[in-house]
Amino acid sequence: MRVSQGKSVGLGLALVSAFAFGGSGVAAKPLIEAGLAPLEVVWLRVAGAALVMLPVAWRHRHLVLRRPALLVGFGLLAVAGVQACYFAALSRIPVGVALLVEYLAPALVLGWVRFVQRRPVTRAAALGVVLAAGGLACVVEVWSGLSFDAVGLLLALGAACCQVGYFVLSDQGSDGADPADPLGVIAYGLLVGTAVLTVVARPWRMDWSLLAAHTDMNGTQVPGWLLLGWIVLIATVVAYVFGVVSVRRLSPQVAGVVACLEAVIATVLAWVLLGEHLSAPQVVGGAVVLLGAFIAQSSAPKAPSGPLAGGAGAEVTELSAGRTAS
Repeated sequence: MRVSQGKSVGLGLALVSAFAFGGSGVAAKPLIEAGLAPLEVVWLRVAGAALVMLPVAWRHRHLVLRRPALLVGFGLLAVAGVQACYFAALSRIPVGVALLVEYLAPALVLGWVRFVQRRPVTRAAALGVVLAAGGLACVVEVWSGLSFDAVGLLLALGAACCQVGYFVLSDQGSDGADPADPLGVIAYGLLVGTAVLTVVARPWRMDWSLLAAHTDMNGTQVPGWLLLGWIVLIATVVAYVFGVVSVRRLSPQVAGVVACLEAVIATVLAWVLLGEHLSAPQVVGGAVVLLGAFIAQSSAPKAPSGPLAGGAGAEVTELSAGRTAS
C-alpha cells in the first residue's frame, strides 16, 4: 500500500513538474515581446531561482570541492546554454515548435554514443532517432521550404545540443559509488549560470520599468512582475524540485514518459494563452518527435560500468527530470 501511495505521489509531482516547465515559455514570450531581451529574461529567471535555492546550495557546499566540473558543466550547459538558446528561439518561432526541436536531445545523445564513443546502439534506439528526425521534418514543414524562421530553429537546435553536452558530461563525470545530490547540483548550477549570464546579459542596462507595467498576452493585460514570478518560482524552482523528487519515487522510464508531456502542455498553453496554432501535420509530427525521443532515451545501451549512457542513468535522469529548465 505504501509503495503504491508513494508512486501515486510521485506521479502527481511529475505531472506538476511537467506543467510548471511547460508554462515557462508561455510566460516568457510576452515579456520578450514587451521589450525585454531574451537574455535579460533568462538572467531574471536564473538569478531569481538561484536566490531562492541559496539555502540548498549552502547545505551541499561540499560539492564545490567534490564535483567542480559537474557544477560548472551544469551551469554553463543545462542552465545558461539551454535557457539562453530556448528563450532566444521563442522570440522568433512558436513555443511548441521550439520545445519540440529541443526534444531532439535524446536522439542526438545516441549519435554521440554511436559515432564518438563508438559503442553499439540497439535497433530500438536507432528507430527512435529516425522517428524523432522524421517528426521534426513534419513540425517545421520541410515541404514548404521551412515555414519558420531559420535562425529561430537553429537556436532551438542549440538548446538541444546544450542538453547533449550536459548529458555527456554527467555520464563521464558521475561516480556511482558517491553520487552527487541532484538538488545540490541544480542549486550550484543556477549560481554558476547567474554568474555567466550576468556578464553576457548586463542586467544593469535592463529597462526594469517593464516589469512594473502590463504586458499583452493575446489581448489580455498581465502584470510583468506576475509573469516573472511564475517563471522564477513555478517554472524553475517548483519544477526542478518536484521533478527531482518525482524521479526518486518513480522509475526513470516512467518519469521520462511524464516529462514528455511538457511539450504537449507547452503547445496547449501557447494555443490557449498566446493564440499560437499548429497545423494537423505539425501536431502529428510533434507526437512522433516525442515518441522517438522517448524510445531513444529508454533504449540507451549500458556502459561497461557506471550509469547508463545518454542520460538514462539514475543521476542523469534526476538532474534532467524537467528537461533541464526549458
